[in-house]
Parts: sequence; C-alpha cells; structure tokens
Amino acid sequence: MKTIPLEAYFAVSMILFGLGMLGMIVRRNLVTVLMSLELSLNAVNIAFVGADAYMGLVEGQIFALFIIALAASEAAVGLGIIISIFRYRQVESTDEITDMRG
Repeated sequence: MKTIPLEAYFAVSMILFGLGMLGMIVRRNLVTVLMSLELSLNAVNIAFVGADAYMGLVEGQIFALFIIALAASEAAVGLGIIISIFRYRQVESTDEITDMRG
C-alpha cells in the first residue's frame, strides 16, 4: 500500500492557503472574499489531516471537525451580514463600505 508523503499534504495545503489569501486581498466582492476565507480554512484542514495520517494520531481529525463547524457558522453569519449590507446600502464591493453606522 502506497502512502502519500507528508510533504505532498503540506504542499497542497500551502498552495490552497495562498490562493485563499490572494483571493481575500485581490477580490472586492463580499461573497468572493467569504469564499476565499473558506478556501483558506479548508487548506488548514488538509494540513491537519495530513499530519494526522502521517503520525497516526486522531487529534488532527478532531481539529478538522472543529474547523468545519466553525466554517459553517462563519458562512451563515457572514452571508447574513452580506445580505443585510446589500439590502440597506445596495453595495456589493468592500471598497464601497465606508462606515458601519446605521
């Protein structure tokens, strides 16, 4: 049985994390920024599960489950905030949001 080396997990994780960070920095659409944040969180999950598979532990999978739960709640709250901002201000871009006053 062939096993995937730990470096491969970390390489994929670093590439995905870099793409997620690049998406958060470059893109201005609120939904795209939220999706890039999700991509970065999933990259961390890959690193945890890869290290867990390499060392034969369970803690990486437990951390990954917590991150998945955190990402789900972050997506729900984030989408709610984005919908609220769009309804009240008719704004889709992060550049157009200047203040948080009502």
